[in-house]
Amino acid sequence: MAEELKDKVYEYLSNHYYLNLATVSPQGRPMAHTMAYVSEGTVVYMVTDKNTRKVQNIMQNPYVAYTVDEDDPDWFEMQALQIEGKASIVTDENELREIGEILVAKFPIAADMPPDPDSIMIKIEPEVVYYLDYSIKFGYREQVNL
Repeated sequence: MAEELKDKVYEYLSNHYYLNLATVSPQGRPMAHTMAYVSEGTVVYMVTDKNTRKVQNIMQNPYVAYTVDEDDPDWFEMQALQIEGKASIVTDENELREIGEILVAKFPIAADMPPDPDSIMIKIEPEVVYYLDYSIKFGYREQVNL
């Protein structure tokens, strides 16, 4: 069952486009950010401007959380992921190149975008993953151990 659940998490991440990232400001205020992402297993990557509030928040406190979910009005069909993890800025050129290829495969429009010297790649490595599936039972949530 554990492997089946891990596979559901991998598939869910690879079949969705946006996540809702939660960071905490240096003043202790929670902030939410909608982000396009790509994934490799349970690790997610996002490109953003290096001067954004989310980057400033991550530099002060790398612990983040995010959700990936459906926009479905039927509560009893809801499926989602809740993930807590640690964010970092990707600086390794090989990793940037590999993830760039994954990004263009998922978002072909990215291939037409000119390079931006202010863009950076954020990497989130999960520490706790919850898989929600209300079609099993309203409120059903299972922790995935990686």
